[in-house]
Amino acid sequence: MHKEITIYDIAARLNISAATVSRALKDHPRVSKATKKLVAKTSDEMGYRSNSFASNLRKKQSSIIGVIVPRLNSNFMADVLAGIEKVANSNNYNLFISQSLESTKKEASNAQAMLNNRVDGLLVSVAYDTTNFDHFESFIRRNIPVIFFDRVFEHESCPQIYIDNYKAAHDITDHLIKQGSKRIVHIGGNQLRNVYAERLQGYKRALEENNLLFDENLVIISDLTSKAGSDAAYKILKMSPLPDGLFVANDICAIGCMQVLKKEGINIPSDIAVAGFNNDPTATVIEPALTTVNYKGYEMGEVAAKLMINHLVDKDDFQETHSLILRSELIIRESSLRNNLQK
Repeated sequence: MHKEITIYDIAARLNISAATVSRALKDHPRVSKATKKLVAKTSDEMGYRSNSFASNLRKKQSSIIGVIVPRLNSNFMADVLAGIEKVANSNNYNLFISQSLESTKKEASNAQAMLNNRVDGLLVSVAYDTTNFDHFESFIRRNIPVIFFDRVFEHESCPQIYIDNYKAAHDITDHLIKQGSKRIVHIGGNQLRNVYAERLQGYKRALEENNLLFDENLVIISDLTSKAGSDAAYKILKMSPLPDGLFVANDICAIGCMQVLKKEGINIPSDIAVAGFNNDPTATVIEPALTTVNYKGYEMGEVAAKLMINHLVDKDDFQETHSLILRSELIIRESSLRNNLQK
């Protein structure tokens, strides 16, 4: 085992005081350029590592922002993290990133690890089954800011950043109806999550506005994986009469469903018009290309990180920006265009 090199070792080598070494490493103006250069060269040769943890304890800040996401293997979350990292790094903050794997227990463990590592703030998109705020209360008690994004949790002390899922779902369902679909299946996610509850409500509102009765038998709640889409397809094939429209709360599940429907002889969109949500890159690869809702993960990450850093650096009050609703847009592709086929 190699001994950890300290500023005292460097001072002894150069026959100067440890205080001078410390100042030189911090680029203090009272230390000459020649001394700074010599200290930097010697510290590098000796393998010195700055003890940032001890320094953080003294400063009572770490310059680290914690990020907890449901899964890392998501194109949307990858875009969000890229946006967060860009803003954080440009403001001299580092990130601790972890994934809950859609588990409240793992999310709580991640939050505790973030607390133990003394993050300055925490950005969270909550897990599939999270039902309470208990594992974030320790942050609030210590005045460590918590911001929720995409999948949010209502708390008076924590800002939330999301899109208008209700309106987006309403618009995409209305589009399917305008394309001639009257019996529309909705494949949604866990209704504990704001994103999926609001998408279901938007779907129901579009039906109501178009004088179509809501039928709970046409709603399938799943974990929205590709396999869940495949399983849902077999349920749809057993429905009588067969539905003529399908709105799925994410693209991965929609594509899994489409693949089985096509394999079983269903023509998309003439038999069933299909729409997804998220504008995943695979939405343009599937045949026919998938109608979906686009909202920019990178932008969401940037907004979340800027809000956090403004609070940490400038002490901005969260009360003035408690909720931020970002833009989304309906992207119409061949999977839903039944009217074109009827002309």
